[in-house]
Amino acid sequence: QVQYVESGGGLVQPGGFLRLSCAASGFSFGEAIMTWHRQSPGEAREWVATMFPGGATFYTDSLKGRFTISRDDANGTLYLQMNRLKPEATAVYYCQEAGSPTWGQGTQVTVSP
Repeated sequence: QVQYVESGGGLVQPGGFLRLSCAASGFSFGEAIMTWHRQSPGEAREWVATMFPGGATFYTDSLKGRFTISRDDANGTLYLQMNRLKPEATAVYYCQEAGSPTWGQGTQVTVSP
């Protein structure tokens, strides 16, 4: 059974940072293309970042240079380092294997003074 358990969210001031984690199980994590997505209040879920098994990474343009996706294949864990956070980053953040029909519960990130 595929599962994603996101954690690490919270309340942070603008300009601050957070590191999100995602514990994934039920599939071959080391061979999977892994992604982060987010959903802001009243908005559709949007793609944030992707990391391929070989290490290649891709980001939505507005987040390049501030967000970093990484992975620990030995432990089946995906990370998202978020720096210089802005209020518009407020959202629930989700991880998943690219194209998976399954979603976790997400982790709430709130950026506010």
